[in-house]
Amino acid sequence: MKQARSDHPVRHDVSLLSDFDVYLFNEGSLFKAYEKLGAHPIEHEGRRGVYFAVWAPNAASVCVMGEFNGWDKTSHTLKPRGSSGIWEGFIEGVWIGCAYKYHIVSAVNGYQVDKADPYGVLHETPSRTASRVWDLSFSWNDAAWMQTRKAKNALDAPISIYEIHIGSWRRKLEDGNWRPLNYRELAPLLAKHVKELGFSHVEFMPIMEHPFYGSWGYQVTGLFAPTSRYGTPQDCMYLIDFLHREGIGVILDWVPSHFPTDEHGLGYFDGTHLYEHADPKKGLHPEWNSAIFNYGRDEIKSFLISSAIFWLELYHADGLRVDGVASMLYLDYGRQGGDWIPNEYGGNENIEAIALLRRLNEEVYRAFPDVQTIAEESTAWPMVSRPAYVGGLGFGLKWDMGWMHDTLKYFSYEPIFRSYHQGELAFRMVYAFHENFVLPLSHDEVVYGKGSLLNKMPGDDWQKFANLRLLFGYMFAQPGKKLLFMGGEIAQWSEWNHDTSLEWHLLAYDPHAGIKRWLGDLGHAYAAEPALFEGDCKPEGFEWVDCSDAAASVLSFLRKPLKSGSPILAVFNFTPVPRLNYKIGVPKGGIWKEILNSDAQEYGGSGLGNNGQVVAIESPCHGRPFSLEVTLPPLAVMFFKPR
Repeated sequence: MKQARSDHPVRHDVSLLSDFDVYLFNEGSLFKAYEKLGAHPIEHEGRRGVYFAVWAPNAASVCVMGEFNGWDKTSHTLKPRGSSGIWEGFIEGVWIGCAYKYHIVSAVNGYQVDKADPYGVLHETPSRTASRVWDLSFSWNDAAWMQTRKAKNALDAPISIYEIHIGSWRRKLEDGNWRPLNYRELAPLLAKHVKELGFSHVEFMPIMEHPFYGSWGYQVTGLFAPTSRYGTPQDCMYLIDFLHREGIGVILDWVPSHFPTDEHGLGYFDGTHLYEHADPKKGLHPEWNSAIFNYGRDEIKSFLISSAIFWLELYHADGLRVDGVASMLYLDYGRQGGDWIPNEYGGNENIEAIALLRRLNEEVYRAFPDVQTIAEESTAWPMVSRPAYVGGLGFGLKWDMGWMHDTLKYFSYEPIFRSYHQGELAFRMVYAFHENFVLPLSHDEVVYGKGSLLNKMPGDDWQKFANLRLLFGYMFAQPGKKLLFMGGEIAQWSEWNHDTSLEWHLLAYDPHAGIKRWLGDLGHAYAAEPALFEGDCKPEGFEWVDCSDAAASVLSFLRKPLKSGSPILAVFNFTPVPRLNYKIGVPKGGIWKEILNSDAQEYGGSGLGNNGQVVAIESPCHGRPFSLEVTLPPLAVMFFKPR
């Protein structure tokens, strides 16, 4: 890397910012601020260099220091742009790839600090903390996907999501050490795996630059930069482009709820609490020991919404999963009695954050009507996934944390006790269509001593695997989009460890390979049967057959297509006791094919079933004119479809 001193002075007559840009930025409405702020390689009067612009309204001076000037803190001083708080300048001779920081001297208290670029598009690989000048040019080859993704991201489309942490999905032995795959190495392996399993989308845990690997990306310092741990911005673009060309959508985990307090980051940026609230009762997150954005500050609105638009526009992301929405909505989130400040009406609602989220979703859907924003929101806040113009927050989808909690709690019971808890499964349908839901079995459920999904299941090894197949079948049968964290598909015994690879060797054993095969068949059936996805977010697509047979711990319901196609009957036996000649009411006579059976031998089951089909006779049951008499295998789910 070059280490040369630049003798070129800063040109202050060069700017990418128009007066209108500055006005919009200060007003909180410059939603492509990344085009103007940060470090931009440009040519001016035939001379190549970099235009720098950074917001530091309480600075006495801002200098650019870096490899180009021997890290001199005083030689290249930017100039303030009126009263906007923006400092800018053009420096000839700075090259692409050059590391740099801003040296800021505060006008308030003389505080001096070296900061990474808040709008930097590439940073040094941690533990180094400087930003790098970069050109984001890339030749995309995903036009076919981009033209058709509206249908694939729609609420009536079969959306099933594979959640992945890049650093621990698969590792490669190199020089005696197991290292994570880089973006380009990951692309073909991940695409093949996801297609085998039938998932429609991949969701990456935060890939935005973060200093502490153990934060899994949720402590972000670079909201405009993919982490350099796995390659360059173009390498990251290649990964997304490759997945798109394979017909797979990409959702990015995005974190506007808090940020770490590392000195090189956003905290105390210009000697004042610029990005965060000054009062720790509003500006410090007690659970995560991190800073909370000042959502009421207009320039922060420009910053955060620009970050969201940046990933959708420049990286072709198909959606954003917004982390920690509940922590944004409530002023008393994670706080005790006197440790929070009520809003102007005396309530605990964060009015400024609510306004930001609404504006965020309005701007995202205005610019990209064919994507989805997904809220990780764990409370009963109303209308999270309803438009802002009717009083909602404007998200497209919301994680159903209640479904996750109730379902995993139910499955943790020994089958002999499940008859007393059937209501925990049935209760979900009381609220299932109040929001557009995603059913998440995410990374949060397999860390911090919670155990893997397989180890959450009761019983001996056979029952554990049968219960896990039953859990996955229940998720895919229920209304709502699906999300599964990596490792679940191979039935890991160990909970997730971000420092190691998934336990791929387990697939050499039949029970684990059977889980993967079952999940793949579920995923492909979900995508192929309109009844299983068209009504994911509409009550017309669901109908109970019987939720009252708690004594036998059996549930049955119909999923119904909204346009064309056949209904699907899902029947669940939550006990290890086979049920013979079990009668179930159905709306149609004739042959009903058994299209999926989690107890099939190829999945690791006992092979009990109905020989592929059963005939509905004219014998009323469950309020329907016809009925089936079926064999229900132990700890199993079966899907039936009329011929």
